[in-house]
Amino acid sequence: MTSTDAPPTPTITPAPLASGAAAGSEPRLCLVAITRHGAAHAARLAAALPQAHVCTALKFADAFAGLSSAVQAYDGALRDQIAPLFEAYDQIVFFVSLGAVVRLIAPHLKDKDVDPGIIVVDDAGQFVIPVLSGHVGGANAWSERVADLIGATAVLTTASDVGKTIPVDILGRHLGWRVEAPKINITRVSAHVVNGEPIAFVQEAGSRQWWTRPTPVPANVHQFDRLDAVDLARYAAVLWVTDAEVPASLWDRLQERLVVYRPPLAPDAAPPGAAA
Repeated sequence: MTSTDAPPTPTITPAPLASGAAAGSEPRLCLVAITRHGAAHAARLAAALPQAHVCTALKFADAFAGLSSAVQAYDGALRDQIAPLFEAYDQIVFFVSLGAVVRLIAPHLKDKDVDPGIIVVDDAGQFVIPVLSGHVGGANAWSERVADLIGATAVLTTASDVGKTIPVDILGRHLGWRVEAPKINITRVSAHVVNGEPIAFVQEAGSRQWWTRPTPVPANVHQFDRLDAVDLARYAAVLWVTDAEVPASLWDRLQERLVVYRPPLAPDAAPPGAAA
């Protein structure tokens, strides 16, 4: 290779999704380690998560001997691995210092809806920190899982998770619910929820198993079976789970205070607004 030739781009093969699983339920996971202690902690985690892939500095690859995880051992700079990791994985767990990870990933950030979940574990294996795409991307939930598996403490900073309240933008995701609202509505309503303001939760359709936290539904969330039973003037925001068509006049009346959720339709059901 001449002095003007660029080094080859590292090849990283993504972990396959579990057969028959939805992308959101079985993410492609990679563990990244660049120190001896980090590799030891990553190996413990890989033993508990055999579906995970490993990306590690070549000199610490022996730490993963005997494990079933696929191992990518690189010889060079970790920064050269970041772009292919972002393309290949949905969740990346770095056993690297937080500051280093921030600098490494910064040039590759696009949008919270497409960036992978980024998690950092300190070199002592004591703390697990979701850094990127914690809420929408699932890094918060994975941080708690990783912490449980290695005996560490998850450090969450997302307000709805810390406050154990409704995650407006992903509510009902595990049930297949689809959010129907402008982004500004989601932002405004999320603020009302985490600030403890009165919220009307109206459920006219879908599974009742939408609350997944071990704590009770917060006291500021008032539940109704019908929208017409709600005095809209009394509530800072309305979360409405429905199959019904939402009239433009209601969006206008509530302005940025309404978020609608659409549960999956039954096979023989017509979509909202369809002719009978």
